[in-house]
Amino acid sequence: MDMTDLNRAPASAKAASEQKMTSADRPWQDAVSALSSEVAVPLTAALERVETMMSTGRIDRTGLHALHEDLLQAKQLSVSGQQLTRLASGQIRQTPERLQLGDTLRQVLEQRAGDIRRRGVAIQLELRSKEVVVDASLLFNLVDALVRWGAEHALASLHFCIDTKPWPSIARLSCRFTHTRHDALLNDVMTPPTAAPLNTLGWRLVEQTAKAMGLDVERQDEQGTVQVRFEFPRTVHEPLEGLSTIDLGEGFSPGVNAKPFAGNQVLVVASRREVRVQIRDAIRNMGLVVDFAASVEEAREFCMGGLPQAVVIESVLRGDRFNHFRREVEASDAKVVFLEILEEGSAFEISGANGLNSMARVGRDAIAQSLPSALVFELSKSA
Repeated sequence: MDMTDLNRAPASAKAASEQKMTSADRPWQDAVSALSSEVAVPLTAALERVETMMSTGRIDRTGLHALHEDLLQAKQLSVSGQQLTRLASGQIRQTPERLQLGDTLRQVLEQRAGDIRRRGVAIQLELRSKEVVVDASLLFNLVDALVRWGAEHALASLHFCIDTKPWPSIARLSCRFTHTRHDALLNDVMTPPTAAPLNTLGWRLVEQTAKAMGLDVERQDEQGTVQVRFEFPRTVHEPLEGLSTIDLGEGFSPGVNAKPFAGNQVLVVASRREVRVQIRDAIRNMGLVVDFAASVEEAREFCMGGLPQAVVIESVLRGDRFNHFRREVEASDAKVVFLEILEEGSAFEISGANGLNSMARVGRDAIAQSLPSALVFELSKSA
């Protein structure tokens, strides 16, 4: 069969093929469409504020804060788009381990407390102790995406519940909130209340993360109330057959393979790709959320959207700009640990060693062996 034969293929067959492709690609087409439309809103608002500032030659504190919020929202949408791209690649390496659902939820709520308060959303918890077998990083990302999406749409409160499905006996995580005002629901049916759409990029991220983890997810939208429920098929009851064979991560010392800080965010500030690769490979099995900045300026801009729990910086970038950046971080009273990668050698010095070092330090030759332990030690001190 040559190209002319293909061109003579029945129209019905072509249509069926195109329909099949469209059906398979629909979630990602929707995600791309959502990203394009949603990111345009804050960027348009930011552009209008900048144009006003250029025409008047001034901007007040309120306008500057609004501009910052618009850009921050656009940045978060961009990050969500990047996360969706990683999920779509199908190349995410998962390392299942036993985790307490409630611990991860509390950790996310603590990190998002500031944003939740600013939105005026109350948190209600109804949690039973449930242990599941999942990848730590993906579980943290799933819960984080769920909390951000829920806080964005909830009118007053978010109710989280961890319980057990009667049959089969598996753990469930539920989130419920009111999306439309009850008084608005009583209005004339000809003038239904308006509400922000729920199928945003944030929801696509929740949906696709759950899918990557192999979880069953169900969402019900009824009478202005939204409920999302996740079912975890690998729930720990009695010792699970084969559990001892679960890979807890290669290249991570046995003394710390429980990943006590899984889900913590680490910002790596390194201008050279080879250094970034070394650091990434050393801590890839710790369950951390790792971001990269090529300069101190990029690191400072990144932290405007939220501070990480740790900053790892290569020594060639440690200068006056970094010192100023660090003072800004410390002035916020946030618990952020700093760790320096020395240009050479196999040293490993904890912060405050001999009263001289204010930062922990690891020699570049010892990154693979010492950096995971150094991070665990420093994060333990700040916890």
